[in-house]
Amino acid sequence: MKIGIDIGGSHIAVGLVDNSGNIIYKREKDLFYKYNDNIKEEIEKTILDNIEKILQNQNIKIEQIDSIGIAAPGEIQKNEIITSSNLNLKQYNIIKALKKYIKIPINLRNDAKCAALCEKKYGSLKPYKTAVFLTIGTGIGGAVIWQNELVTTDETSAFEFGHMIIQKNGKMCKCGKKGCFERYASISELKKNIIKYYKIKKEIEGRQILQFIKDRQKDPDMQKIINQYIDDLCIGISNLINIFQPEVVSIGGSFVYYKDIFLQKMIKKLKEENLIFNKKIPKIILATNKNDAGIIGAANIE
Repeated sequence: MKIGIDIGGSHIAVGLVDNSGNIIYKREKDLFYKYNDNIKEEIEKTILDNIEKILQNQNIKIEQIDSIGIAAPGEIQKNEIITSSNLNLKQYNIIKALKKYIKIPINLRNDAKCAALCEKKYGSLKPYKTAVFLTIGTGIGGAVIWQNELVTTDETSAFEFGHMIIQKNGKMCKCGKKGCFERYASISELKKNIIKYYKIKKEIEGRQILQFIKDRQKDPDMQKIINQYIDDLCIGISNLINIFQPEVVSIGGSFVYYKDIFLQKMIKKLKEENLIFNKKIPKIILATNKNDAGIIGAANIE
């Protein structure tokens, strides 16, 4: 058995994973403290507390766990988080910090790459040789499968799809550039736009904003917001299709919970508008393991 940890832009999920890629038991906690000075300490405490509770629940000891894998957003290099703009982290050696308390092997990898590995081994990407994988949630991450292998570089996690420019001199991104894809097509950006337009003053969770959209889908104002979001999403995805020409594009992250609202509209727009070179539109599908792909992929880091 292994433990997989998914540090997302808005939550941390910790799961006990068996050798077949099944999550035996999982715990999650939302990140409301991500811009505090003590974020590193809070991340470590959340991880350690949840590991302890999982072990207690399953009546096992840490020595019975083969390894721990961590999926984290941002640039990962030599087992360190170099920078993670959505978590305001820089030069964070999380493995060294956790090794003070845990004496079994710990591995670290970019979260989108972990999710892609999970989908290739156990899910939506299993039948395909070439694929683009996207995680759309707090930010946008990505990975490329080429000839059945995850494409990597020696130095960095690479394939920062969320930070390609889709609008010149556009919205300022946390990465320091303007017009990044994730500043227009992440789920967190959609949420911000809805909160601002409808003047929602109270804190609202992801499931609540999803229901808010569903309840107002026929409203002209909500349709305008949805259509603009799909326009921006299609710009980014069409660029990736034109560059890599994959057999399939698989989308994970919290986007999967919005599939009934966005997926078919997005596919229809890609087909009808002149966005794809030679009009060779690949299959566009959702991650089989949904938001759990990061946990399962992290547990399988080698």
